[in-house]
Amino acid sequence: MRLQGKCAIVTGGGSGFGEGIAMRFAAEGARVMVADINAEAAARVAEACGGIAQPVDVSDGDSVTAMAGHALEALGQVDILVNNAGVTHLPAPMEEIGEADFDRVIAVNCKSVYLTARALVGHMKARGPARSSMWPPPPVSRRARGSAGTTPRRAG
Repeated sequence: MRLQGKCAIVTGGGSGFGEGIAMRFAAEGARVMVADINAEAAARVAEACGGIAQPVDVSDGDSVTAMAGHALEALGQVDILVNNAGVTHLPAPMEEIGEADFDRVIAVNCKSVYLTARALVGHMKARGPARSSMWPPPPVSRRARGSAGTTPRRAG
């Protein structure tokens, strides 16, 4: 139980890597907030791991602030923040990727890290040592063709 007594928020926790992280953290003793834009998926994972679900659009500052407030109210503290939420677009040449699609990728994959940190850093600093993580991306040179909208996040 390496995380006994710790409280964590996992964004994008309703599926994929985020679901696995939430389940593992709970198995290691953490109290987990499963935060996801898909409220049903967040609820399913939260129920499975004994955590709490929180719908959130990580690209929206008000939504992230509400998530942070609910986490502090429900958990009492946040020791671990995992910025796992991410989106992409369908594979296509760069000249076919619309600006709205590109902006959405940047907002969810990059801006969200700033928004979650801004909402929680004061609390986390006041508590002392804490951890925050953004899932480590593969090197830019290994990106697949047609991923023009996701490559800039690697530099962010």
